[in-house]
Amino acid sequence: MKPQPIQFKAIIRQNGEMNAAFIEFPFSTEELFNKKGQVKIKVVFDDKVEYRGSLAKMKSNCHILGLTQEIRKQLGKTFGNEVSVLLIEDKEERTVEIAEDIQSIFNKNQEAKVLFDKMSYTHRKEYIRWVEEAKKPETRENRKIKMIQMILDGKKGI
Repeated sequence: MKPQPIQFKAIIRQNGEMNAAFIEFPFSTEELFNKKGQVKIKVVFDDKVEYRGSLAKMKSNCHILGLTQEIRKQLGKTFGNEVSVLLIEDKEERTVEIAEDIQSIFNKNQEAKVLFDKMSYTHRKEYIRWVEEAKKPETRENRKIKMIQMILDGKKGI
């Protein structure tokens, strides 16, 4: 059975004093998804910005969905603005694309690759994005080496 999209409007809320935003999910995840905890989802905001994330229960009465600064920028919206949300449960395997040069450093460091593969999707994505965001080739090289060391040191994310 294909999951049905859920559509609603929500106000972008600020998380305390931080530059962090979230929206409240106005439905029961237990009734809709048979889950009390985290629910992986795909979202389209305002019919234009796509996002893969999770509904989470964070000391809140209802589940919430974080809105990154990047998403808010793409939407041209901020705290207090209304956003339309089209949400569907994400059942796809979450994989991280690994560039050839990063894969080759993993090939030389099998132990780090095993540890990396055991990490959550989010932590793997953070590491790869951090390396790929390097503007200079030498920065990228340094970050690859540092990433391997951080993984071997048991650091879960950036």
